[in-house]
Amino acid sequence: MRRLLALAVAGLTLLTACTTARDDEPDGAARAYRPGTLRVLASSELSDMTPVLDRIREDTGITVRPTYLGTLDAVDLLARGRADGAYDAVWLSSGDCLRLRPEAAEKVVSETSVMSSPVAIGVRPATVEALGWQPGKVTWSQVERAVRAGDLTYGMTDPARSNSGFSTLVSVASALSGAQSALTDADVRRATPRLKEFFRGQKLTSGSSGWLASAYSRRGDVDALLNYESVLKGIPGLTVIRPGDGVVTADYPLASLASAGAEAREDVRRLTEALRSPEVQRAITDRTHRRPVVASVRPAPGLDTARRRELPFPGSRSVADGLLDSYENELRRPSRTVYVLDTSGSMEGDRLARLKTALTGLTGDFREREEVTLMPFGSDVKSVRTHVVDPRDPRTGLDGIRRDTEALDAEGDTAVYTSLEKAYDHLRTDRDTFTSIVLMTDGENTTGATARDFGAFHGSLSGARKEIPVFTVLFGDSDRAELEHIADLTGGRLFDARKGSLDGAFEEIRGYQ
Repeated sequence: MRRLLALAVAGLTLLTACTTARDDEPDGAARAYRPGTLRVLASSELSDMTPVLDRIREDTGITVRPTYLGTLDAVDLLARGRADGAYDAVWLSSGDCLRLRPEAAEKVVSETSVMSSPVAIGVRPATVEALGWQPGKVTWSQVERAVRAGDLTYGMTDPARSNSGFSTLVSVASALSGAQSALTDADVRRATPRLKEFFRGQKLTSGSSGWLASAYSRRGDVDALLNYESVLKGIPGLTVIRPGDGVVTADYPLASLASAGAEAREDVRRLTEALRSPEVQRAITDRTHRRPVVASVRPAPGLDTARRRELPFPGSRSVADGLLDSYENELRRPSRTVYVLDTSGSMEGDRLARLKTALTGLTGDFREREEVTLMPFGSDVKSVRTHVVDPRDPRTGLDGIRRDTEALDAEGDTAVYTSLEKAYDHLRTDRDTFTSIVLMTDGENTTGATARDFGAFHGSLSGARKEIPVFTVLFGDSDRAELEHIADLTGGRLFDARKGSLDGAFEEIRGYQ
């Protein structure tokens, strides 16, 4: 259903850095280059480079104004020409993603690696001991055997939205297929039975590494995380392992955009030179746990310096697309989501129309085997309609979601907490799925159960139901504090559709389902 690097970026909330001087221009706005101020389209995990960039500004006078975006979304932005004139440089976790999209690769010039971080596995020390593993000798095959035996569970980011997730998927597929070079379609087919076993162990999925780490810390039933070494080193209490049969490494190249002028390109060259200076390389590895690319600078203490096989990215976009499609619709455990949708009287008119448009558009993103429940509410839950995207006949389930969406009408008060309790009751039966609740409301709770009632209700839950997160969508006149409390209580996350679009908020949540 989904293809790699074909992600729409319209409506996604772009996070801006706090290291820059403020002005009245929106990030990404096309304008003439302002000498000494570089507009950089950057992978989201690079937000931890703020102290380093502050230091470079003091030393060189170059101010970096990053716009943080998921790597795959940034590549799509480049490919569609939307970065031309809006940015001066691009700084992504990997240049390999660019090379899978020639129309994106032609937009950049003078790529230079700044630092690196390999994919790794972070495991609870007690699990390492129970498995009898020697961290320096673990392979992906050993990990697969531990998963198959029921002795290891893990979390990883969504490969469709996160380069760390996709790099992990490539690492596992390459190692388990025995590929001797870049993955081919035949390698993926050969590895599929083992990959199915491997992904039975995935208990957490996420659109971001930060939320994944928080969810892991909150839950006690997940043994490990798969992510970049630098991310895992920042989580206390993990034994970080680089599998000996190979991993993909992020190399974080900084590059000028071809559309940038000579003055901007010169400042990018100066910024690159500063980032690769021995003093800054030491600051990078000490602060971020990434590895220096300058030979004279040693990696930070605790970073394993033993050589490991480096695995290449897929050689073509068709192979990457096929691998991701297989993961989403066949390999990973299916999703099960209840959409608790405010259709109270205040949603009448444009707000309800926007909700219908967003949900209808989302049907193109639902995966095979996915179970989707629509639970519209006003003064109480109005209906409960569940549809399954059956691989043998996906259209029937998707058409059913569209019909129920079109039938939504606005009426009644706003029973937020009563409706949430009924969503949890609907999910009473445990399933081997990624299970979540999405709450969208345009106002405050006005009737039914109170926040205190819901807190007591949630506290009474046990087992898998207590671990079900609620992803809340801030929309219209909804109360931010109320929705943040719900997300925090349940281990979910708030998405702000007031700054972007409702379509973008729903789409972003897909990375967590």
